[in-house]
Amino acid sequence: MRGIHLLDYYVEKLGAETGAYGDWEVPYRFSGAVEEHVEVRERVAFFDVTHMGRLLVRGEDAFDFLQYVYTKDLTGVKQGHMSGPTLSLNDWARVKDDEMLYKLGDHEWLIVVNALAFNKMLEFFKRVREDKGFKVEITDLTNEHTMLAIQGPESTRVMELLGASWAGSLKPLEFKTNETLAGGEVFLVSRSGWTGEDGYEVWAKPGVALRIVEALVKAGVKPAGLIARDTLRIEAGFVLGGNEYGEDPARFPCAVGLRYGMGAITWGKKGFIGEEALRACRREGPRWVRYGLKFSKEAGRIVPRHGDTVFIEDVQVGWVTSGMYSPILKRAIAQAYIDTRYAVVGEEVEVSVKGKRFEAKIVDFPFVTRK
Repeated sequence: MRGIHLLDYYVEKLGAETGAYGDWEVPYRFSGAVEEHVEVRERVAFFDVTHMGRLLVRGEDAFDFLQYVYTKDLTGVKQGHMSGPTLSLNDWARVKDDEMLYKLGDHEWLIVVNALAFNKMLEFFKRVREDKGFKVEITDLTNEHTMLAIQGPESTRVMELLGASWAGSLKPLEFKTNETLAGGEVFLVSRSGWTGEDGYEVWAKPGVALRIVEALVKAGVKPAGLIARDTLRIEAGFVLGGNEYGEDPARFPCAVGLRYGMGAITWGKKGFIGEEALRACRREGPRWVRYGLKFSKEAGRIVPRHGDTVFIEDVQVGWVTSGMYSPILKRAIAQAYIDTRYAVVGEEVEVSVKGKRFEAKIVDFPFVTRK
């Protein structure tokens, strides 16, 4: 198992409780997952997301290669801007991974890949390159930089404390390279994150990243772990591989039913992997679509789990993909796939959690909106 660069610091100095996430050992929690979750929603906290895979795609065919492997049209993406999330599909229009792209130049892009899919995606990209003859180099940058995510409504103020007086002028999904934070040069700073809040992500050499973390702690910014990051993304309506999507057609609906939004699929674009099956699914109409479930407060502090069954009367109409007790809404919430015949926002359903049924309503995303 691989430890992220600053793991010893987090354990010895900040009291992190760690655990496995794929091939990585990462901080699960520091002060407590609920406290960390609330800190991000109401103030600001920082995450270490070094476990995320990072690739550099460079060469004369870089743009054509990316157009082929992703569902989103990259035409018109400006240098210094991110594009995504976008989806990489298999031939059955099931999602291999949802990823973010960064345009460094006309022939040079960065990709952030989800940790659990990294090895699979790296092999997939190399296979596509060889099979189709794309003239690109694919370089793994994951171990070169620590990746920090400073998230929450006070994140711009914190970035300014670190010396980034320009941070507030960055637009969402815009990035800068080779800037200075906490007295050290960082490779990249983007206005992005995966919590549903305003925030910034920083790529820096481990020594510089440690200096940034120490400055954050000194400024009173609390660390947050992977558990809080997961509950924050559920509230925001964001997806996770293996829960909301996957490649197996027997377990996961086609990408249309994911209702990803955010322009992840450009329907006017042609010639990408999985397009034929995706359009067929769209024409036929998906059988299952992803919606939110908001439980009644009477249900108490239950935690719906992946695979819990959704009912209308005695008819099984869906299943839970991810769930949590929301400390912001003070009730249980879940993401679920619902049979399209019953997928009506406001419809009352029952969800079987540990063998007992609880009332909930079908809602759209997000559960929580930014302040």
